[in-house]
Amino acid sequence: MNDQANNAEVMPDVQGLSDQRNVKIDKVGVKDVIYPMKLATRAGGTQSTVASINMYVSLPKEKKGTHMSRFLEVLNEHGCQAFSPADIPVITRKIKERLNAEEAHFEASFTYFIEKPAPVTGQPGLMNYEVTFACTANCKEDFVIQVAAPATSLCPCSKEISEYGAHNQRCRIEAAVRTDGVMWIEDLVEHLEGAASHPVYAVLKRPDEKFVTEKAFENPKFVEDIIRDLAILLNSDDRIVQYDISSENFESIHAHNAYAELSRDKREE
Repeated sequence: MNDQANNAEVMPDVQGLSDQRNVKIDKVGVKDVIYPMKLATRAGGTQSTVASINMYVSLPKEKKGTHMSRFLEVLNEHGCQAFSPADIPVITRKIKERLNAEEAHFEASFTYFIEKPAPVTGQPGLMNYEVTFACTANCKEDFVIQVAAPATSLCPCSKEISEYGAHNQRCRIEAAVRTDGVMWIEDLVEHLEGAASHPVYAVLKRPDEKFVTEKAFENPKFVEDIIRDLAILLNSDDRIVQYDISSENFESIHAHNAYAELSRDKREE
């Protein structure tokens, strides 16, 4: 045991050497660390999931490398069972301190499930949503919630010119927001789905299909309409101070997709 300790003491620390190329690196670290995560739900329960985690630090021009193992040390020291969203700023600060960096970044991407009954029959089903929590620690902290939701869009032009109906398609609506106050994933999902022609569901019986189809037909939207209506919804939510939003419509009669995005910082107004 003593021989092992002595050998460890004399091992060279290559990452700690200096570098002469005079080039600073913005982000260096580890990607796709698979780790358990526990989330509180808006309804008062909890949900366990598995996150894919990225951790980075900035590297000054005079340092050759960073110590990759220290990212995992910090994560595991915080608790080897699971971590929660409230832990993310703490972990990010510790990464910055442990690696003696000017800036640290932490990203956790995961699937979040929401039980969503069918609109007419009430048939239960679980909808899955793509979520990312991102935190940056430098002289201050920055926390971003990003959620992507599938929905339905129906083309206003097709409805106007066609005798027998209108083409519709699945769309992917996404928002990355900074908040002042508690913003549940469920809250952001409702904003995203509220901007589409109609939400989609995990389970639909025939009465539900009739309802969804007719409601979408009554609410046609271009991709431009979706992104503008989402902006209006987020503008009306006082908890949201800045957002980046996008919508991609996976066209059903074209060989291409339709896309729109916009950003707004309400703090600048």
